[in-house]
Amino acid sequence: MTHTAPTVPELIAQERRLTLPHFGYDDAYALGALLVSMARERHAPVAIDIRRGAQQLFHAALPGSSADNDAWIDRKRKVVERYGESSYLVGTRFRAKGTTFEDSSRLDPDVYAAHGGSFPIAVEGAGVIGSVTVSGLPQAEDHAMVVAALERFATTLDG
Repeated sequence: MTHTAPTVPELIAQERRLTLPHFGYDDAYALGALLVSMARERHAPVAIDIRRGAQQLFHAALPGSSADNDAWIDRKRKVVERYGESSYLVGTRFRAKGTTFEDSSRLDPDVYAAHGGSFPIAVEGAGVIGSVTVSGLPQAEDHAMVVAALERFATTLDG
């Protein structure tokens, strides 16, 4: 499945639209299980990580994924933690300015990766409280999988 690269305004709109009314332990499990189900349907060789603050609430590694995907998760998640925005949005902002995150952020690329796949978990009235990250597909597809899961998941939450 090929995805066209979303624009900065489209990525910002996704984040605003996907602010949740609440997010706790059971929500992390439900979102993680949904992502695992979606990945299995697509035979996607991904690893999935969900965090609230520093605590890992969910992790799964599907067939075809490797420890390398966990390293990518850590690097993409650190971008969300630092910027409070999706890793794809941060990278897209740099590309829109005619440069790259690696060339212009002044951050260690062994620690930070502004590649698609990590998305902030934002809660109404609280802001960004965590992240959900997928690694194993091309960056646009990692990002699209997380957004699709959050869109489905958000419809199950009561405000």
